[in-house]
Amino acid sequence: MKKPFVEIYTDGACSGNPGPGGWGAILIYEGKEKELQGKDPHTTNNRMELMAAIQALKALKYPCKVRLYSDSAYLVNAFKNGWLAKWQANGWKTSQRQAVENQDLWQELLELAKIHDIEWVKVKGHGDNPYNNRCDRLAVQAIEYVNRES
Repeated sequence: MKKPFVEIYTDGACSGNPGPGGWGAILIYEGKEKELQGKDPHTTNNRMELMAAIQALKALKYPCKVRLYSDSAYLVNAFKNGWLAKWQANGWKTSQRQAVENQDLWQELLELAKIHDIEWVKVKGHGDNPYNNRCDRLAVQAIEYVNRES
C-alpha cells in the first residue's frame, strides 16, 4: 500500500532562553490543513523546535511519506548531516565529549522517524514562507497563553 503524502511545517519559540515556550505546526494532506500548537512554562527554544516536529509526527494516524519544513538548523541538520547517528555511536556524547542536550526528545524523534519516511527541509525563518510564518504565530500565541496562566 502506498503511504499517504503529508507536508508538515513546524516552528518553536521561547520568551527568554530558558523561559516560557510554545510550538506550532501545520499539517497539509490533500489540500486540507490542520493547525497544532502547544506550550511549556519553562523550556528552551531548541526544545520547542523539537517538540513541534514530535507532536506533528505523532498526529499522523498512519505511516506516511512526510516532507517536514523547519527553520531550525539544529533539527534539520541533526538528521540530514548525520549528527544523530554520530551521537548515538558516541553514547549520546558530542564530538567534544559533552552530553547531547535534549536527548529525550531526540530519542522520541528517532522512534517516529522509524515509522514515517521523512524528508527534512530547512526554510528561512521569519522570511517569505507563509506556512513558517503561521507556525511562528502559533508558537508565539502559545507563549502568550503561558504568560496569562502565570
